[in-house]
Amino acid sequence: MTCRDVNVYYGDFRAVTGVDLDFGLNEITALIGPSGCGKSTLLRSLNRMNDLVDGARVEGSIEFRGVDMYAKDVDAIEVRRRIGMVFQKPNPFPKSIYDNIAYGPRVTGMKVSNMDDLVEEALTGAALWTEVKDKLKQSAFGLSGGQQQRLCIARTIAVKPDVILMDEPCSALDPIATTRIEDLMQELRNDYTIVIVTHNMQQAARVADRTAFFTALAAEGSGDRTGVLVEYAPTGEIFERPRDQRTEDYVSGRFG
Repeated sequence: MTCRDVNVYYGDFRAVTGVDLDFGLNEITALIGPSGCGKSTLLRSLNRMNDLVDGARVEGSIEFRGVDMYAKDVDAIEVRRRIGMVFQKPNPFPKSIYDNIAYGPRVTGMKVSNMDDLVEEALTGAALWTEVKDKLKQSAFGLSGGQQQRLCIARTIAVKPDVILMDEPCSALDPIATTRIEDLMQELRNDYTIVIVTHNMQQAARVADRTAFFTALAAEGSGDRTGVLVEYAPTGEIFERPRDQRTEDYVSGRFG
């Protein structure tokens, strides 16, 4: 997946300016930076979730496997199937554990030879099967916060995406649940490309292959601040040998 000169607007406000990024196959990329620098806005643009926001628009090019995600003949629903999203707070549907997983394949019309096998496969892939296999018909709301987040990951991978976007997936979780999710990300990267937004720099250092640091600058001709990409490199370089002083100031805790 590539971004070329990507600008994201909400009405007249330009929230993200001139982003160029390449996301590697089967890599974890972390987007870090202070609040209000456009990380989540860019993430939601990668699978056209911003289409659902009134006044939002994207300029520039976002391509997935050489296809322009914003071309007129591209189905946004299919984009979101191929590029799944896991949100900041676990958001299970008010359904059983089983039906949470089966929902996506059913509504997208996936050809599934055996739904039971697909549900087990998705829950196993999210490291949740052994914990819930005997209560699949129970409400998903009965799970702990960490289990609910892994259920949401299982729900995402049930529709066989290629990319998983994660918007601060551990911010509402305790340290033990966070460790489980981080371990799961390392396993999932064998089969998926992952892009994660995180405010936890230690998390980025632990899980990401590459890290992109964003900051917010005063937009030209207005008092608004717009998100810009400062530096993008292998994670070790970002944290140990940053090229830009702004990156070093942020990762060292001097601002942000």
